[in-house]
Amino acid sequence: MNAVPELSTFDRLEQATATEVLQWGLEKFGNSLAIATAFQAEGMVILDIAARISPSVRVFTLDTGRLPNQTYDMMEMVRARYGVTVETVSPDAAEVEAMVARHGPNLFYGTVPLRNLCCEIRKVRPLERKLGELEAWVTGLRREQHESRSEVRKVAASRGKVKISPLADWSTEQVQAYVREHDVPMHPLYEAGYRSIGCAPCTRAVQPGEDDRAGRWWWELDSSKECGIHFTPEGKAERKLDVLLSEVLEARRA
Repeated sequence: MNAVPELSTFDRLEQATATEVLQWGLEKFGNSLAIATAFQAEGMVILDIAARISPSVRVFTLDTGRLPNQTYDMMEMVRARYGVTVETVSPDAAEVEAMVARHGPNLFYGTVPLRNLCCEIRKVRPLERKLGELEAWVTGLRREQHESRSEVRKVAASRGKVKISPLADWSTEQVQAYVREHDVPMHPLYEAGYRSIGCAPCTRAVQPGEDDRAGRWWWELDSSKECGIHFTPEGKAERKLDVLLSEVLEARRA
């Protein structure tokens, strides 16, 4: 297994272009690298760049069981356009069953810790299992997306793996320009005013003047607009999540 590169390599890659960063990742990690995407604009741009470097690049998505139908259409679009079979990663069915039995199917509307629990079961834990197969993974994070992402690095160590965010320093305009220039397939929900697309019940179109993340968990006014994949909830929400998760896992084992 490849060793995690020295920090000096990470620092050097901060000055590299998105193509150069992906080229480095694909050469270093080969089939032990995969792109994680929900088929939003950033993920599709990354996929397009990577497919030009290596048509056999691996791509996976987290199928939470609550995705909009248009996201499944994008999986087929990727297959048709790039010849890539998207690897789908699903939550543990028994964990979902135990969570829903205890808190109901729409628990995420209740409290921030309950929403974090749903994300933990449906997204974070499945991702952890998938990362067990990999040495490196690629995300579409950009610093401009939200203040919580303002210090995202292009290459960093995360969850014991190398996390690559080749578009970290791109603006929205750069993403849109690449999409137009290369005719990159776009998620149909963008035409309906969506800017950040996740699970169907937890995502809405944004209003004029709102940032791209405003449509995610819009009923939460003061909480972090993150699911726990990229940033861990802090403070009381995290401690409450630990309790809720332990209760669900105990019920799953019963």
